[in-house]
Amino acid sequence: MMSEEHATDRPRNEMDPQTAPPVLIPDQRRESILRELRRHGVLSVHQLTEMFQCSHMTVRRDISVLEQEGRAYSVPGGVRIASQLSTEPSHQVKAIVELAQKRAIAAHAATLLHAGMTVYLDAGTTTLSIVPHIIALQDMTVITNDFPVVEALVEAPHVNVIHIGGVLDHPNRSSVGPLAAATLRQLASDVAFVSSSSWDLQRGLTTPSAPKVEVKRAAMETASRKILVTTSSKYGTFGTYRIAGLAQFDQIITDDALADAAAHRLQDAGIDISLVSVPGTSR
Repeated sequence: MMSEEHATDRPRNEMDPQTAPPVLIPDQRRESILRELRRHGVLSVHQLTEMFQCSHMTVRRDISVLEQEGRAYSVPGGVRIASQLSTEPSHQVKAIVELAQKRAIAAHAATLLHAGMTVYLDAGTTTLSIVPHIIALQDMTVITNDFPVVEALVEAPHVNVIHIGGVLDHPNRSSVGPLAAATLRQLASDVAFVSSSSWDLQRGLTTPSAPKVEVKRAAMETASRKILVTTSSKYGTFGTYRIAGLAQFDQIITDDALADAAAHRLQDAGIDISLVSVPGTSR
């Protein structure tokens, strides 16, 4: 008869049925993973293997399925729940976060610029970071709904500036609504740099703010090229209102902290995505 000491050393997969954790079919295990993610927000692969007594490969397969369904998203070493935005952060809040990422994205976006272009800059602190690169060029025209962009260009008289007007969005210091969109539709740009508070492959570009939808769509409709500029931290979040599918953009520029699984899925969908390295950070 096996001693008690040796019995406790038995591998987990050889434990008595009475003490072993219940075996879950894949769908049950994925729903259980989602329940844990709703509680914790983010979990590591190691934590999930411990919770469900399964291999790293099994957990990664489950994460891949949940990602395809748009219910969870890979992060380096783990997974996080897909989250819905109820409101967007104010300009004041956005202006002090992810500065290095935004500067790196803007520098890459600037490689698409040349003298004599007409550029649409959407409201946002990432697009605002493109302004110094525009100032360095000659014969540029900037169309924007963003008041900080206008303010940054006041001392650059060699840049033509068109603010599209509309209803003031106080927290984001921009103009929105049908009047702003109507003005945009009377103009044409060589390239539109569109910002985002939330994006993913399944839902596309979304926002919790209905008045922003028509303005962003109008900017995309009237531009020869449409470029989404956004940080990777916003991937896997979504708002109530859908603006466009990601495939409608000619290019997406984001930082290289985007999870490999998400980047590969976007590339497999035929989306041109540039992952920009950020000085002073490592993956």
